[in-house]
Amino acid sequence: GLSPCAQLLLHYSSVPKSKCEEAVKVAIEVGYRHIDGAYLYENEKEIGQAIREKIADGTVKREDIFYTGKLWSTFNTPEMVPSALEKSLKSLQFDYIDLYIIHTPLSLKPGDDLFPVDGNGKLIFDNVDLCATWKAMEACKDAGLVKSIGLSNFNRRQLEMILNKPGLKYKPVCNQVECHPYLNQRKLLEFCKSKNIVLVAFSALGSHRDERWVDQSSPLLLEDPILNALAKKYNRSPALVALRYQLQRGVVVLAKSFTRKHIEDNFKVFDFQLTEEDMKAIDSLNQNLRYDPCQE
Repeated sequence: GLSPCAQLLLHYSSVPKSKCEEAVKVAIEVGYRHIDGAYLYENEKEIGQAIREKIADGTVKREDIFYTGKLWSTFNTPEMVPSALEKSLKSLQFDYIDLYIIHTPLSLKPGDDLFPVDGNGKLIFDNVDLCATWKAMEACKDAGLVKSIGLSNFNRRQLEMILNKPGLKYKPVCNQVECHPYLNQRKLLEFCKSKNIVLVAFSALGSHRDERWVDQSSPLLLEDPILNALAKKYNRSPALVALRYQLQRGVVVLAKSFTRKHIEDNFKVFDFQLTEEDMKAIDSLNQNLRYDPCQE
């Protein structure tokens, strides 16, 4: 079978495309402006379509939208970076992407197959110098095809490797990682802040619990007694408390939802504030529990 990481990523991209297009339109109507996508999710055509429709009907201008795309792991060799970006731009029908990030520090064998496997079903990895990949990303920025460049699933050692790259032209603007109250990434967050790198949280509600790699007896984040007590105190959902926690510690948070109700509910994260004591209580929940095996 596929590695847990590969299975998880397949699971991420299993959203019906029609649903995706509708959700993006609803999100823009509600007021969202940051759309997080990736080549891997195989829905950039639908996302581009939705954004262009909302531009055409006058809801937004292109410059109001902040679209994040990702360089998939089969394209990490430097000479493949421009063509991978070109594929995304073509699907989206955009002239540029606002933020383009290296999806994972793992490199997979180049080719058409998103998850190249050998005869035993094991992923085939490739040995790529990520500093060379980064240089190719810098060239995409210089060409005006992307406004900003960043990273995803990089640990501190891997971040330092890029930051210390000889001849570094542009620093990564962000590092997108799994982050929620059970895995609060405190040390990585402190390091990123010290380097002026924005930490972007995915799986912020700890809701990816695929039984193929998450122990089903592991605690459910949104059932946590402390989160629920705070939810009662503020008359909000535990999910909103978990999202608010991230915003107050300077983390950009991604919330994945496909129903209008959830999309609207998540937007209410701005109309309440947690106290310092509340923040400490949520900090104390950390147990380094990963729901995503991709980043160690």
